[in-house]
Amino acid sequence: MLFEFPTEELTVPGLRHFRRRVTPEMQTELLETIDRSPWQNELRRRVQQYGYRYDYRRKGLDVEARIGPLPDWSLELLDRFRREGLTDSTFNQLIINEYTPGQGISFHVDCRPCFDDTIFSISLGSPCILTMRQVSSNATKDILLEPGDVLSMSGEARYDWQHGIAARKTDRTQGRVIKRGRRVSLTFRRVLDN
Repeated sequence: MLFEFPTEELTVPGLRHFRRRVTPEMQTELLETIDRSPWQNELRRRVQQYGYRYDYRRKGLDVEARIGPLPDWSLELLDRFRREGLTDSTFNQLIINEYTPGQGISFHVDCRPCFDDTIFSISLGSPCILTMRQVSSNATKDILLEPGDVLSMSGEARYDWQHGIAARKTDRTQGRVIKRGRRVSLTFRRVLDN
């Protein structure tokens, strides 16, 4: 069962943040399911990839190198989010990243020639601050991603803003210090057919 919370429209056009859409019980179940599959250690963090393999060294993918379908559990989750109006996109690629305290990801825009307009991400486990940075001005917007939050980026948020997570063990927001634990993100994309 998903919580019912209003959508917050942020000041970054094309960025939608759905708060606490995955219950703690569902998060536990998802993390157990994810952990039953093998993790790859090709980066400073552990990763699982489904659909198509993204090559981090080349910063691209080969659409001919399909690695299989998305897991059934992920398709069921996407169907639920579609029914609830969180997305109307169809995805064929999933990258699962594990972040432990002190790990992050540098500012980036997801591969433009590789993926369609919508990037759809689910945050499980620990809270953290995701920072959006406008490419043209370097203006930033911090977003507190809490366990069970869903983020959708399209349009300007997808192409004109970078996103990243600072490599640190704590985050500060609204006068609070939040200690990071294990965080797992599920990021869904649609591979372009080039």
